[in-house]
Amino acid sequence: MKETLKILVIDDDEVDRMAVRLALMKAGVYMDLCEVSNGNHAFSALQNTNFDCVFLDDRLPDQDSFTLFHKLRSSEIKVPLVILTTQGNEQNAVELLQAGATDYLIKENLKSENLAKILRNAIRLYRAEIKADLVYQQLKESHEQLINKNEELKKQQQQIQLQNLKLLEASRLKSQFLATISHELRTPMNAIIGFSQILLRPKFGQLSNQQADMVERILNNGKHLLMLLNEVLDFSKLETGRLELKPEIFDLGKIVNNTVTEIRSLAEAKKLALRVEIDLENSLTFNDPIRVRQILINLLSNAVKFTDNGSICLEIREITKNRLAITIQDTGIGISPQDFQHIFEAFRQVDQGISRKYPGTGLGLAIINSLVQMMGGEIFLESQLGVGSVFKIELPRQITLLTNTNNGNSYHLNLGSDDGVYSSHQNLPYLPYQAQKISLGYPYLKL
Repeated sequence: MKETLKILVIDDDEVDRMAVRLALMKAGVYMDLCEVSNGNHAFSALQNTNFDCVFLDDRLPDQDSFTLFHKLRSSEIKVPLVILTTQGNEQNAVELLQAGATDYLIKENLKSENLAKILRNAIRLYRAEIKADLVYQQLKESHEQLINKNEELKKQQQQIQLQNLKLLEASRLKSQFLATISHELRTPMNAIIGFSQILLRPKFGQLSNQQADMVERILNNGKHLLMLLNEVLDFSKLETGRLELKPEIFDLGKIVNNTVTEIRSLAEAKKLALRVEIDLENSLTFNDPIRVRQILINLLSNAVKFTDNGSICLEIREITKNRLAITIQDTGIGISPQDFQHIFEAFRQVDQGISRKYPGTGLGLAIINSLVQMMGGEIFLESQLGVGSVFKIELPRQITLLTNTNNGNSYHLNLGSDDGVYSSHQNLPYLPYQAQKISLGYPYLKL
């Protein structure tokens, strides 16, 4: 079924209008044809009806074609416009084409095939322009939506940045508060511990068994509380970057044996076997002995805490000449694989309940992790629920010091000499070690 086209012919000459009508009919165009003789009637018809094509004479009696054309454009009336002109007056038609008309046709060459071809092309071009305008409008609206969305995202980003600043400030204040309160509480705790120890000395008077038991409880609880305060203080210093390593040369074997002696009583109280294996050709190392001892105490204490029966084994050995491994293996409760990636997070404990079985701040492993990174080492974890855990720490025998840029001097330390005696070019100042990135994975975890 062919489309019926609405066509308007604007011409003051009735013969010319008839010629257009006959040519369209001969071309077999299905149409609803409207004819007017002047510009005013044409404008009124175009206001009330949507035409598929308009044939406009370039010379009208009441107003020229340019006036009607611009009047239509100013009224936003869009329609395919074919200019009808006479031989020799093509200039008017060309100017109308430049102004936006679709095509023109010379009346003397008015043939049905030419008219039908121009009609089809005019309608096709007009509809293509309409589609293009629609796409452009959609793109414009999408662009405006994108601009609005971008503005919203900018506002959200600003809000997020502001929130981040607030969170950073809150974290800073929290760390500062933890450091301040921990430091302030250490003084009275040290006094409590000191006076408790004095009371237990015979020269200050003999206590009854009940009194001695109470003072010992005060002393033990005071030491435990001081240990917790020290953990919080160390963590706050690590978090703010104020904790510094103070490296020196020391005998790692002695540090290990002294630390195990302190922990052995805890293991014996739970009837746990505590074995130590030290396989070092050279036990000298350059590190912070206090922090190495802290790492050992935390790991051994955890092993004792989470092991109800069985044994704990501490092994120290050389991986290479310049790298050492500290391995602590227990037969405790073990760690679930889904907890591997969180076990070294601050304040994170497997049992998070208020009435949890195993007490503590949840900072021990987080502090160990940070200290090991500062020393340029790595932590490895293997564990199985109900079987036990293995914590392995690899450390350089000699932690790296940065070059002294103030005077251009560099420092060298040799701990691997044949006679076992260290040498240095000059006294070594403390320079902070740059922390390395960590990588996580499980069920075998490497930090």
